[in-house]
Amino acid sequence: MIPIGGLGTRLYPLTVDTSKPMVRFLNNFLIDFTLSELAYRGINEVFLGVSGFYNYRDVYDHLGERFRIKIEGENKIIKIRYQPNEDSIGNAHSVKIMVDYYDISDDVLIIQGDTVASINVNNLYKYHQSSEAFMTIVLKEITDPEKLKQFGVAKVDENMKIENFIEKPSNPKELPSRLVNTGIYVLSKDFVKFLRSSEFNEMLKQGKGDFGKDVIPYLISKKYKVMGYVSNGYWFDVGTLDSFMEASYYLLNNIEKERLDVETTYKNVYMQGKSKRSKNDHIELIEKIATNKVQFEGKNLIGRHVKIGENVKMFSSVVDNYTVIKGENEIRNSIIMDRSLIENGAIVEKSIIGRHVKIGENVKIINSHLGNNVIIGDETQIINSSIWPHRTIESKSIISDKKII
Repeated sequence: MIPIGGLGTRLYPLTVDTSKPMVRFLNNFLIDFTLSELAYRGINEVFLGVSGFYNYRDVYDHLGERFRIKIEGENKIIKIRYQPNEDSIGNAHSVKIMVDYYDISDDVLIIQGDTVASINVNNLYKYHQSSEAFMTIVLKEITDPEKLKQFGVAKVDENMKIENFIEKPSNPKELPSRLVNTGIYVLSKDFVKFLRSSEFNEMLKQGKGDFGKDVIPYLISKKYKVMGYVSNGYWFDVGTLDSFMEASYYLLNNIEKERLDVETTYKNVYMQGKSKRSKNDHIELIEKIATNKVQFEGKNLIGRHVKIGENVKMFSSVVDNYTVIKGENEIRNSIIMDRSLIENGAIVEKSIIGRHVKIGENVKIINSHLGNNVIIGDETQIINSSIWPHRTIESKSIISDKKII
């Protein structure tokens, strides 16, 4: 089950007009990346805890009732089911609604809608069964003190039973561990019964329906067996713009190119697209690189039907499908989403550019985030700022440290 609720405010402006699972991620949709990981791990049925208009409409219109992916030459299908049209007050409540509606009484794997992770489901489930846990929580070791402040940090005993969580600690030096709650859980059959109990219904009446904030502290306080399982794979909570970019670059540099749907590789450039047209685009780009008409450094991901003009310099960036980058541009450590247009002479650095954005000539965008369908006039500078979707910025504007809402 994947609870998909909330407004995704930490990812604004990308999610102002878009469901968080439907944000473009490595030239695909975020939900597709999550589902493909589950498909690789053998999962064949997923329940989506959609809540709210955007969350349901966008996800259902994209996925329907089947998710299809080719793994090692064979078609893999995941059956998709959805939370019924009932409001939920938290991700645990969302799970309860689905187990009731679909009459589920088995063990359940939970992964959050804004989680990007490598999950060894078999090892996790074997651990869960052998420990006879009421609930198993996947933990991840984090060494960066500043990042530790963003999560719940587990205190565990010698058997990995979780004694409590310290939420968003102000002083990481005094913590009992560096293990944080990833939001990935295995719920036992007894836990599913608990969701149907008067005990949990009483919590819901008090407005307590969230795993991390309400349910897990309650279970620990009542001495339920809540176990910790330490994951050695990658894990990112991509609910913030910084972590979204961090996850994108980490995966681009560390996972196999097949998982990125890469068809052609030339030096440090990964190119997507399998059609005849795409292959011609790949040849054209390779010729430009070979003759030094364009320059690439670091690892770069180029989507389908992307056009890149001459004298473009690109450093460690992601460019999505049908994007046009004209000449004399410099793109550094940035993500350009699909169907965007960048006119001549622009500099884009450490920024995220949303879908269908038009950037005029000689524009400078540094450490900023643009929502979908934004238009930026010529000779504009945008520094340390965010532009909400569907906004038009006049030519020669200077925007610094602002939100244009």
